[in-house]
Amino acid sequence: MGEVLIGAAIFACLAGASLVSLMVHERFPAHHLGDDTSAVVRLAANLFMVMSSLVLGLMINSAKNTFESINVNVHTFATDLILLDRTLRRYGPEADGARQSLTAYVQRVVDTSTADSDTTVVPNRLSELLLNQVGDIVGGLTPANAKQTAAQQAATQQLQKVIAQRWILAEQSEGAIPAPLIALLVAWLTLIFASFGFRAPCNGTIIFTCLVSGALVAAAIYLIIDMDSPFSGPIQVSPAPLQRALAELTQ
Repeated sequence: MGEVLIGAAIFACLAGASLVSLMVHERFPAHHLGDDTSAVVRLAANLFMVMSSLVLGLMINSAKNTFESINVNVHTFATDLILLDRTLRRYGPEADGARQSLTAYVQRVVDTSTADSDTTVVPNRLSELLLNQVGDIVGGLTPANAKQTAAQQAATQQLQKVIAQRWILAEQSEGAIPAPLIALLVAWLTLIFASFGFRAPCNGTIIFTCLVSGALVAAAIYLIIDMDSPFSGPIQVSPAPLQRALAELTQ
């Protein structure tokens, strides 16, 4: 919802700037509407066009890298969960309690990995308690032979890796594009759109063009911001690896 409001606000700024400029420039004094003044306005707009293009390119690249990084980490996280479960199985029936807690945790992750809720990997109290319970059970096991000792040590290490990976995903879920950069870009684009209406004829074609252009630019920035937060909005990291992990744990 936050990204949608940001996109709507950007559209209002861009379309509003162009329409206001279109409607009020005729009221300017005659010496403000000369060719020299118009040329300077166009040059200033061109300068900010270049800067805006560079910033947009950097934002797209940053959002793409963030999305791909989190997608890889989700696959790694799911793989670590499966390996931990396999190690607990290798230990024997004594580790079934730990496996049940681990399965409950993965089930909660899958259940909350939907388009209208927070992702599983974002820290919450119940998920943390389930993982802590797995650690408590594994730590309380009493190995009867060398095989169980090795399995217990491996499970402890793998659990620590799962916990670390979970916190990495939680930190990455906040996005990497700073809000001041977005605000600065919107300010530049607002100036550019205001220049569109300067000395332009006020007719339906111009108004329609300004509205459509503002909507498309706002939609592009909205999608960039949404891709920078891969656990919310229409562009999300697929929960399929976690679903496959749950299927493996429940076999």
